[in-house]
Amino acid sequence: MKAFIGLLGGFQNEYIGLDLLLYKANNLIMRTTKYHTDKLARFLRKKRITTFEQVQAVLGGPARATVFRKLDELRYLSSYSHRGMYYSLKSIAKFNAEGLWSCQSVWFSRFGNLIETAQACVRQSEAGTSASELRETLHVETKHTLVQLVRAGQLQREKIQGRYIYFSAESKQYRSQRKIRKSRKRKSLATLVVSHPDLAAEEAKAVVLLFLGTLDERQRRLYAGLESLKLGHGGDHYIAELFGMDPHTVAHGRSQLIEGDWDDERLRTAGAGRTSTKKKRPK
Repeated sequence: MKAFIGLLGGFQNEYIGLDLLLYKANNLIMRTTKYHTDKLARFLRKKRITTFEQVQAVLGGPARATVFRKLDELRYLSSYSHRGMYYSLKSIAKFNAEGLWSCQSVWFSRFGNLIETAQACVRQSEAGTSASELRETLHVETKHTLVQLVRAGQLQREKIQGRYIYFSAESKQYRSQRKIRKSRKRKSLATLVVSHPDLAAEEAKAVVLLFLGTLDERQRRLYAGLESLKLGHGGDHYIAELFGMDPHTVAHGRSQLIEGDWDDERLRTAGAGRTSTKKKRPK
């Protein structure tokens, strides 16, 4: 009889232990369901961009893995600028033609992080790109990233006229980009002066710089912008180097030309032009 009672007590202890285990499991499930994504979605739509700490606070302080699981449910983006410390939603981003979006000076890309974005930009460029040209496009420093991609075999590079140009790793696209890049370099000086078969590149450059010296600041800016427009992507930096100007100045001149924001009357220096005369009435 005592043995039976002892056996029954053992069963009861097992049932109690099982009940306790089920209670703990249910309690754990109930606790995890409190991290609702709809609250996070409303927060992100209002703030547009946020940090990990802010997301964690909105969700009530869950573990790191839970935070990213909830972000993933909402199809989130991480910034390629600011070391990827900002987050947003794909549904919020308004990407430009190059697949980039900026919010509060933080940059996001539809391609992913900085490495993925740099590789995509080089691949879709018509004539490859230099580190300075890519920096102009992405608004972040890219030299180290480009070197990483070359070492990994995901991009190719070649030194052209004293600076490295980065190209697609795919052979056919590389040859096409390289051909266009070299033709642009040859064309650039030809567009600046009247073509002459006996005029060497350095002489042509000297003629152009001499001509620039006769222009005022506004005229130089507009002329530089015009030459940049002729070259297309990367033209701002190339013309800036050629003319000894700041790339932002060239870009400003280019924007003014595109927008028609210039007045030919203001291009004249003080005292320039024909002396005004009054019409004489016939006697």
